[in-house]
Amino acid sequence: MIANSLSAAFTTNRVEETRDFYVKYFGAKVTFDCGWYVNLEFGNKSSTLQFMSPQQLEHELSSGAGLMYNFSVVNVDEEYQRFSEAGLEAIVPLEDHPWGDRGFAIQDPNGISLYIFSEREPSEEFKQYFK
Repeated sequence: MIANSLSAAFTTNRVEETRDFYVKYFGAKVTFDCGWYVNLEFGNKSSTLQFMSPQQLEHELSSGAGLMYNFSVVNVDEEYQRFSEAGLEAIVPLEDHPWGDRGFAIQDPNGISLYIFSEREPSEEFKQYFK
């Protein structure tokens, strides 16, 4: 199979609140919104997330527990300051990591962890794992 694109749809009863959060704090562009389903585009057209309220019996509510979305940014320190000034509390502190990034995490309205990072030179220990 050759996939043309890949995206994640998260089922929630907080579609409107979630849409507004990503638009406000991440500059997401709303490319589709019918009230119960919203498509959000980030940066370039290949980065999208979808949120939907359950519409069928097999659509169970998702839990944000254990789910993390990663956002690569140009300057993680500026983003950390911006989120802090907006009153969003980091659940993972801003720090350098030996695998090659500097980052922190916050949570969205659904409890999804949002890891915001900038790439850094990995330590010698981790360089061997890059392909």
